[in-house]
Amino acid sequence: MKTENAWKKYKDRTPVFDFSEKYKKFMSTCKTERECVDEMISQAEKAGYRNLEEVLEKGESLRPGDKVYANNMGKTLAMYLIGEEPIEKGMRILGAHVDSPRLDLKQNPLYEDTEMALLDTHYYGGVKKYQWVTLPLALHGVAAKKNGEVVKVVIGEDPADPVVGVSDLLIHLAAKQQQKTAAEVIEGEKLDILVGSIPLEGEEEEPVKAQILQILKEKYGIEEEDFLSAELEVVPAGEARDYGLDRSMVMAYGHDDRVCAYPSFMAMLAQENVKYTSVCLLVDKEEIGSVGATGMQSRFFENTTAEVMNAAGQYSELLLRRALKNSKMLSSDVSAAYDSNYPEVMEKKNAAYLGHGITFNKYTGSRGKSGSNDANAEYMASLRRVMEESGVSFQTAELGRVDAGGGGTIAYILANYNMEVIDCGVAVLNMHAPWEIASKVDIYEAFLGYCAFLKNM
Repeated sequence: MKTENAWKKYKDRTPVFDFSEKYKKFMSTCKTERECVDEMISQAEKAGYRNLEEVLEKGESLRPGDKVYANNMGKTLAMYLIGEEPIEKGMRILGAHVDSPRLDLKQNPLYEDTEMALLDTHYYGGVKKYQWVTLPLALHGVAAKKNGEVVKVVIGEDPADPVVGVSDLLIHLAAKQQQKTAAEVIEGEKLDILVGSIPLEGEEEEPVKAQILQILKEKYGIEEEDFLSAELEVVPAGEARDYGLDRSMVMAYGHDDRVCAYPSFMAMLAQENVKYTSVCLLVDKEEIGSVGATGMQSRFFENTTAEVMNAAGQYSELLLRRALKNSKMLSSDVSAAYDSNYPEVMEKKNAAYLGHGITFNKYTGSRGKSGSNDANAEYMASLRRVMEESGVSFQTAELGRVDAGGGGTIAYILANYNMEVIDCGVAVLNMHAPWEIASKVDIYEAFLGYCAFLKNM
């Protein structure tokens, strides 16, 4: 039952490396959910996708072969390629999330202490807080002003930009700190970002803070009160890079889960005529429970599907329910790659390995499969057939040893519609760290696997 290393089947590795170059470029510029959605909409429109809102406003009908997308608050994207079969017979859905663990600025973040200006943060998602200190960090996001203007902010990515960061205690004075558990070494309220130390000339009260505010106003037109309606994220600064002397891997921020979102999106763009309506669903907030209006637990996908069916002349409440029930989905999310430095948390027979292709997780969850979807055996069998017939390298895995921990995805939420769902994605090292590692061949096999699913499932 051993799986083969997927690199072995490629005499010509050009397609693998070419795909990874495009992926690295995407990962280097799209570090927030908003940036991902903006970039993907730009590419989708070039590929012939139209804004669903505009189609509805014009009263146009949708027919097989038509391509539309829906943008939910700039953070969630749903793409539809209308198939030949009635939508009530089910869709083929690739679902991933485009949010990643990070630090978020609080609503009142800027303050001065001992002539240093800092930004107060609240970490987002599951992070090891000690991993976020002494790194070059960048600011990405938006500030919404009272006049309706939304200002985009990116500081720290251009080589000419300054970077910011979180300081740590010097080893010479850290005796007490090092006696703490890893979870306590760096506390959440100590993840404040150092952003300046020059006082503004002529300013007596908090002059360093005043200097930072002046810089922000000159460059972005942002006042201090604009922080109240801003979404500014602190992420690792720098580009995605080749990893390993053989350049076989990619080091990037946000592999979880853009390493699955990007191949899903590209697989969608690669389709032209499909039997069943194809959907690429890219959502927000998975890292904090899929909550909120842009998370998978909202009614966005259901409501948008109803609009698509109505525009196709196929809507009723019953037909919508049938469409959701009859659909098949890949919950495109990452799996934990086997790490030989930490074999004690893995069970080798049921672990995912870098370079062995796309990974199916029949179930995720923790301990007694708590919170998992646990896909049907029959569905897994049909996916095996499709992948084997398409020549896609794949493996199966679970997220570590029983009782070692666990995690969840959006799979169970879509399964609430009674559709067939399974987790299927790329194995990742350093998951949830500022810099994660993935195999180039696994990324490419994910793309091939997602294409096979949309075409042949």
